[in-house]
Amino acid sequence: MEKRHFKGLTLLTAASLVIAGCGGLGKMKKYVENIKYTVDPNPLIVQGDSVAVSINGTFPGKYFYRKALVELTPTLTYTGGETPYKMVGFQGDKAVGNFTVIPYETGKAFSYSAKVAYTPAMSTSELMVKILGKQGKKEVPFDPIKVADGVITTPYLLMSDDKVLMAPDAFQRITTHSTDATINYLVNASVVRPGELNDADVKALSSFIKGVQAAGNVRLTGLTIDAWASPEGELSKNENLASDRAKSASAWAKGEIKRAKLKGDSAATFYGLNPRGEDWDGFKKAMQASSTVPDKDLVLRVLEMYPDVTKREEEIRNMAATYKEIAEQILPQLRRSEMRLNYELVGKSDEQLIAMSKSMPDSLNVEELLFSATLTTDLNEKLRIYREASRIFPADYRGPNNAGYILMMQNKMAEAETEFQKANSTTDNPISTNNLGVVARLKGDRKKAMELYRKAGAAGPEVKYNMGIIDIQNGDYGSANSNMSGTNSFNAALAKTLSGDAAGAQRILEASSDKDSAMGHYLMAIIGARQSNGDMVRNHLGMAVQQDASLRDKGMKDLEFRNFKGQLGL
Repeated sequence: MEKRHFKGLTLLTAASLVIAGCGGLGKMKKYVENIKYTVDPNPLIVQGDSVAVSINGTFPGKYFYRKALVELTPTLTYTGGETPYKMVGFQGDKAVGNFTVIPYETGKAFSYSAKVAYTPAMSTSELMVKILGKQGKKEVPFDPIKVADGVITTPYLLMSDDKVLMAPDAFQRITTHSTDATINYLVNASVVRPGELNDADVKALSSFIKGVQAAGNVRLTGLTIDAWASPEGELSKNENLASDRAKSASAWAKGEIKRAKLKGDSAATFYGLNPRGEDWDGFKKAMQASSTVPDKDLVLRVLEMYPDVTKREEEIRNMAATYKEIAEQILPQLRRSEMRLNYELVGKSDEQLIAMSKSMPDSLNVEELLFSATLTTDLNEKLRIYREASRIFPADYRGPNNAGYILMMQNKMAEAETEFQKANSTTDNPISTNNLGVVARLKGDRKKAMELYRKAGAAGPEVKYNMGIIDIQNGDYGSANSNMSGTNSFNAALAKTLSGDAAGAQRILEASSDKDSAMGHYLMAIIGARQSNGDMVRNHLGMAVQQDASLRDKGMKDLEFRNFKGQLGL
């Protein structure tokens, strides 16, 4: 009898020791909900392809068993799996280990931050804290505690509206030109001598006028005549002489135009006669250029010393030998009328360009050929013309670049990339470099794309917009706002939303052409939710679902609308 009692006592004592040995972990497991957590952000949000979390927690006093250790692992759980964040360890004040010590009497606060790569399954998930208690060789898993919802995926609404650039043509249907000729005169004369009409420049002007009608695409716009007298003799006489010379040159030109049976000179403003009087400026330039006139520097000083033209001439005449050389070499070239015939060349019509681009593209210049591609809406026809431009003008990068642009519109990215590379190998240019950046981003290489965009800055503001798209993907919303500044688009509004400026996002989206699209309404609903505007959420979410029924399920699950559950009207 005594022996059986002793044996029972022994078993009871052993059982008590076991309970005492794990009783600390058991108590900790039982009261695990006493650990307090504050999660930021809550819900979690994807940013730059990862989901970051910050947790501030507190172990209360008299909770943490002195010899226990715990491994705390925040974990995103979702249908079909889970993704753990990094583990963080804690231990009691009498435990052996290298974890953070939690005093038994007072407890302790802790901070934790980590991130994991985002996967689409996380769009409907919960953030759980899993704890594994340890003491010696024993391990006790605590019940998981939900601490946050996750994950908001609004950054993935990003639209791929990258700006691919067309290289512009410089086609001008009407171009302005002029042709010049000079008639020289004898001293004190204003008669056009027959010999002057044999000078090459005068003959060329006459020949041009005669050929206008046959050319068919030349339109005369005006004739200006500047006439001078040489600076010698009476000033008033020279002023009259300059006027007479302008009139005589005009009379010759009028005769030529009349004989050519042209009528373009009938406008009152066609002839512009400008008698200039004595040509002291021309005299000075001729003197400076002369290598034969003696006392050249003295003559130039006289010009500076005497503003009175009569005194100038008197002083120069007093230099007898010098004046003789001036009279023979300098003055004759100053007695003149300078004629400038202005005209326009009228280029081929749209109809001509379209026809010639098909039948004889080699007869068009590069600007005409590139422009002809803009006259059709048929992408295949545009592509044909740009490839012809590439063939006929292999040194011009615009043909292959623009062929690549069309191929991008046809979703033939690999072929487009080949054309952009060809364009850049012809001439390293910012337009094709930007386009290669777009290709790189769409292929998933953001780093390469950003390098190319930085090189392509001179191509225009579209490059910065493209950089803003990458900024959104990288989670750098401040840079995205900066790069998209001044642009009213879905993505610019998205960047504002993600940076916390819902009101600014609303202004941008309302001014955008994307506002009436299904995704435009969906983003506007999110903007409304972030401004606690229930009516805005319901109205725009409803219009989004009307255009795209698949958005109903997305809207029901989207944590952006968590505060409006049961009020969405879907």
